Amino acid sequence: MLESHAMSLPKTAAILSWVAQLVAALILLQTLYFKFTAAPESVYIFTTLGMEPWGRIGSGVVELIAAGLLLMPATAGIGAVLALGVMGGAILSHLTRLGIVVQGDGGLLFVLALTVAGCSLLVAWLRRESIPVVRNFF
Repeated sequence: MLESHAMSLPKTAAILSWVAQLVAALILLQTLYFKFTAAPESVYIFTTLGMEPWGRIGSGVVELIAAGLLLMPATAGIGAVLALGVMGGAILSHLTRLGIVVQGDGGLLFVLALTVAGCSLLVAWLRRESIPVVRNFF
């Protein structure tokens, strides 16, 4: 049932969605290495937030699930909503506790979070009919 919604996208929308899905999923997957290997920057971030190590590992697991869902057409909308939730937390953390620049990264992590959030928002909008709760409103 969900697949039929994903397949019904016009060609341009489908291409745009796939580009956004891939960008978001690749960024999410790339950052997992740092979370799961306890890279010093990740440990610093989650220590500052008072969530080390469970917040780091837990958010990594959720990001892995979101990336997997984003890579499957039938579940891309759900993955986008999940990624939006995680990135919302990351963006809020940057704006309230961490700052835009973390340990001299020039704001890279913040920009990556904004990029994933923007791509996920686009995917969620384009594939809104495949998101069970949302499709009832459109």
